[in-house]
Amino acid sequence: MALANQLPDAQGQRVARHQSVAAQSRLPLVSLILGGLTALTLSVSLWMIFFYAPLDALQGETQRIFYFHVPTAWVGMLSFVILAVSGIVYLFKRDQRLDWLSRASAEVGVVFLTITLILGSLWGKPIWGAWWVWDARLTATLILWFMYVGYIMLRSYMGPGSDGARAGAVIGIIGAIDVPIIYLSVNWWRGQHPTAQLNANGALPPQAVTTLLVSLLAITLLYAFMLVQAYHLQRLQAAAQQLRASVE
Repeated sequence: MALANQLPDAQGQRVARHQSVAAQSRLPLVSLILGGLTALTLSVSLWMIFFYAPLDALQGETQRIFYFHVPTAWVGMLSFVILAVSGIVYLFKRDQRLDWLSRASAEVGVVFLTITLILGSLWGKPIWGAWWVWDARLTATLILWFMYVGYIMLRSYMGPGSDGARAGAVIGIIGAIDVPIIYLSVNWWRGQHPTAQLNANGALPPQAVTTLLVSLLAITLLYAFMLVQAYHLQRLQAAAQQLRASVE
């Protein structure tokens, strides 16, 4: 009877191990495809930004920051949404892979949002005459950046256990509320940050719109590539910790 109970457990472990190996074998292929697409689209995007997109009559060369600033901001917000959604699902399923995704998304997202804030300051100095103004969108974006940093610090302090995952999921849910506030802030409050220009008639010439869309695609692919690498690193760290625990 005991042997009969052990057989299904052993079979389940073999199946789980087989699934883990299969997932590991797929990651290099996904990374290779994403890496190739990222390199291609980034090359095209850079060429379009500096040689295809027209020069702005008022802002001059400074306007080209726009083609980097908007995509990194988009990815920074998208990353927190992924963090929040995977955290919510984790609260119900307790799947460790969802926690790996949350942590990876936070680590990559904070990089892009930091770049967003830096680029915004570089654009604001020559255009506004100041590195920083307490505009509604800028302030909401800075709050999201602090939410990223808080999430990473909390997870580092609490470790990779279930308690840290649940606490991180709560931060992700709270922080995700800030994402629509960032997007709609220019419509809700009057400030210095430019409003949306893609929907306005004649706001951007067709070449500028095309360049922006290609840049959005390139930066999104770059984010996806980095997310896969960070996720793989999270999984390797978890495997190393389990191995260390079994040895001790």
